[in-house]
Amino acid sequence: MAVTRDLPVGTNLGVLRTLWALVSGALLPERGALIPALQRIGLEADGVRRAWRAFRGGQWQIGELLKSWQSYVEGMDGWRVHRHEGYRVMAVDITAFFRPALKNCPSRHYHPQARRALPAVIMGLVGEVGEISGQRLACPRHIKRVHPKDPSEVRLWADLLSQVRRELEPDEMVVVDAGVKISDLQQAGIERYVVRLAKNFTAQRNQVAAYQGVGRPPVYGETVRPLARTYNDKLIAATPPDAVDTWQFEGRSIRAEIWNDLILPDVLPGPDTPSFRVIAIYDPDFDQPWLLASPLPLQAATMCAIYRDRWPVEQIPLAAKQMLGAHRQFVHAPESIHRLPELALLAGSILSFLAATAPATPTGFWDKHPKPTPGRFRRTLMGCPFPDSCLFPEQLRKKQSVTAHLPKGVLAHRRQPASFVPQVSGN
Repeated sequence: MAVTRDLPVGTNLGVLRTLWALVSGALLPERGALIPALQRIGLEADGVRRAWRAFRGGQWQIGELLKSWQSYVEGMDGWRVHRHEGYRVMAVDITAFFRPALKNCPSRHYHPQARRALPAVIMGLVGEVGEISGQRLACPRHIKRVHPKDPSEVRLWADLLSQVRRELEPDEMVVVDAGVKISDLQQAGIERYVVRLAKNFTAQRNQVAAYQGVGRPPVYGETVRPLARTYNDKLIAATPPDAVDTWQFEGRSIRAEIWNDLILPDVLPGPDTPSFRVIAIYDPDFDQPWLLASPLPLQAATMCAIYRDRWPVEQIPLAAKQMLGAHRQFVHAPESIHRLPELALLAGSILSFLAATAPATPTGFWDKHPKPTPGRFRRTLMGCPFPDSCLFPEQLRKKQSVTAHLPKGVLAHRRQPASFVPQVSGN
C-alpha cells in the first residue's frame, strides 16, 4: 500500500492489485498471462478490467513507485546501508526479458544458450546495496528503458551511466561488471567506480617509456599486462606487480597483485590523463582471478568487498523472472511490454525484502532449517486472494466512474474504423 498510495485514485488500487498478483506468484501458473493472473487472486470481472486498465493506461511511472519503495525501505527497522571506506555501493546492471515471438520488439540481447542475440525487452537497473536481517539486498533506485529512437544496448548503457553520474552523491561508488569498459565510465564522467576487467585487459604506464636508443622515441607508456595469456601457442608473460597484498576472509587467504598509475592503451600519457589502478585478486574459491580497476586509492580488500556488493543487484531480476514467472510475458502493446517488466522488477525487490523480514516457512516436514528465501515466501503467498478485507487508506479506493456506457469484452479492444459505433445494450 505504501508503494501505490500516492498514485491517482483508482489507479493506485489497480496497480496495487497488479503488484499483488505478481508478488503472490499468480503469473507463474498462468505462464505469463496477466489477465488470468488477476483472476487467480480472486478479482471479479469488473475488478480485473479496472486493474488491467490501470496497469496499461493509468497515469503512473515506475520512478514514482521506486521513490515510494525506497522511502519505505529506508524506514524499515534493521535496514543498514553498506559502506566501504566511507563509500556506499551503487550497483549498475542491465537485464533482459526475452520475447522471441514478439513482433516489432524494440531491442535484442545476447542469449548464451542460443549463442546469438534474440528479441528482448532490455531494462537498466540501479540499486543501493545494504543489509537487513543478515541478508545483503539491493534497493532499486532506477529502472530505465531503452531510448525510443535508438533501442540498442550500447545506447542504454550510455544513458544509464549518464543518469547515474548526474545523481551520484559524493559518498557513492558505482560498481559495474565486465560488460562495461573503463572508457565508457570515463566518457560518462564518472569519477568513482569499481569495474571488473576482461582477462586479456592491457593498459600502459602514465609515463612515457624510456628511449632505447634505436628508432623513433616513444610517445606512449610501457605496456602493462596484469594476467598472463597464450597467443598462437606462445605464452605472453604478465607484468610484475607494483605491490602485493594479502588478507584473511572467511578463513581463506586472499592475495592481490596491484598496478598503480595506469591509463588506457590508446591515450597519451600526461598529468591531465585520467589514471586508475588495477588489482588482480586470487581467491582459492575461484578458478580465475578477479581483475578490478578503480581510479581511487582504495585498499585491495576494500575493492574486493565493493565488487562483492554488486551481486545483490542480480537477485532482483532473478526473483522477478524465476520466482515470480515474469520470464514469460503475454503483453504486446508498446507501453505494456515495458510496464510489465518494470513492475516485475519492483515486485522481485518487494518479494526479497518481505522474505528477509518474515519468518521462514518450511517447504515440508523434511525442511528442518528453512531459510528466508524469496521462493519459500512466494510459495506461502501462492493462492492467497487479494486482501479486500483490509482497511485501506481513504486515498486508496475504487474510483466511482461511470462505465456502463463503455463497450465491454472484445468490443473494448477490437480495432475498428473511426466511423464504427459499437452497439451497447442498455440505455
